[in-house]
Amino acid sequence: MSDIWPTELRVSKDRHRLTVTFNDGSSYDLSAEMLRVLSPSAEVQGHGPGQGLTVPGKRNVSIISMTPTGNYAVRIGFDDFHDTGIFTWTYLRELGENGETLFAAYERDLAEKGMTRDKAEKPR
Repeated sequence: MSDIWPTELRVSKDRHRLTVTFNDGSSYDLSAEMLRVLSPSAEVQGHGPGQGLTVPGKRNVSIISMTPTGNYAVRIGFDDFHDTGIFTWTYLRELGENGETLFAAYERDLAEKGMTRDKAEKPR
């Protein structure tokens, strides 16, 4: 088990942000959109290297549920019915520390594929 774990997971009133505070005192404010498009689920990441998909049209996605998974993760459900991502404490920490870089890469992928954050269409 990791030495880092959250002491608090707080969803904002508008359901568009998740604040994660860890036992070492660090705290990260993560957007629902980033959590959704970078979900660790096989639906987004694929089943192997190079199989990941770029998911467009999630700018206004909301968090509708959070379900503990053992003592190592949380399953986050979104209002677009995606709920298969199991976010480990380590992955949430990674998103907190590197989220801006990862999200910028996502935005580049969208642009390269001619997709946007606003128009929902089939991931590719």
